[in-house]
Amino acid sequence: MLEAFGLDTCTEKVYREMLEGASSRLTDLAEQVGVTESQLRDALDRLVELGLLAPSREAVGGLRAVSPEAGLAHLLHREEEELARRHHALAAGKAAAARAVAEYSALRPDTDRDGNERLVGLDAIQGRLEILTRRLHTECLSIIPGGAQSEESLAASRVLDEQALRRNVRMCAVYQDSVRNDPATLAYAQWTTERGGEVRTSPILPARVLIFDRVTALVPIDPDNSRLGALCTSSPGMVATLVALFDQTWETAVPLGAARERAPEDGIAPGDKELLRLLASGMTDEAAGKRLGVSMRTVRRQMAGLMERLEATSRFEAGLKAARRGWL
Repeated sequence: MLEAFGLDTCTEKVYREMLEGASSRLTDLAEQVGVTESQLRDALDRLVELGLLAPSREAVGGLRAVSPEAGLAHLLHREEEELARRHHALAAGKAAAARAVAEYSALRPDTDRDGNERLVGLDAIQGRLEILTRRLHTECLSIIPGGAQSEESLAASRVLDEQALRRNVRMCAVYQDSVRNDPATLAYAQWTTERGGEVRTSPILPARVLIFDRVTALVPIDPDNSRLGALCTSSPGMVATLVALFDQTWETAVPLGAARERAPEDGIAPGDKELLRLLASGMTDEAAGKRLGVSMRTVRRQMAGLMERLEATSRFEAGLKAARRGWL
């Protein structure tokens, strides 16, 4: 009954016996309670500490039980004082944290102007992502180009994504089609959907975008080198434009669990069509591969298959024949 005040069963039983006027002799009291003398001494010490036993005025060196009304009132008063002390310490801690945040923010190399903050390096990006994820309320939208993602990137994302998914935040991500051929990235995407997230894929994607509650967005400073940093913006106009870009990309993408669209007998698969379009625009194999999230070897193998299908002896001839078929 008195566990809330820090009394275990043995100590409370000793207190009850003392209230009932049990013998003050240790051996007799230990026998009545059913404990060893050592356990009894510990219980007596605890009761004295809590103010439920006090020195006896009749028996020199003896103890008397303090009435529950007085003893428990004293305990409650102690608890209230401790609670007030902890509340004061918490308030002081919050104030100190606010001062530290303000002071350390001035030391960061990142800049924050008119709702736009430049995050320099991967550590700065990760730190901002942790804050934004913790503040998420409704949804997180992301476009993740580049095909296979690195193990480091997946590991860093898993912790944050799991926190959001546990709070029932809607998670929508668009990857490139090529992730279907990468076991690690595909497993991560499936892990996301198993926990309630939504994942789609598309042959070609714009630059990486992360949007939090349609209020704040992160975009890379250099789409070809994410290590250089990112721009974090809360500018309504910029965020609205990025949301529109995501919505358009999402609508044309294919759900992860759906089979990829097959080309009709006289047609062309979406991935092959995108490759032809990129190469026809003057892109190199390497640049086209980056846009599609595949290796240069895959690009060349894919192009070789198209040339064979078009019965072309050169890429120039393949382009002409593809254009005649309406593939470009």
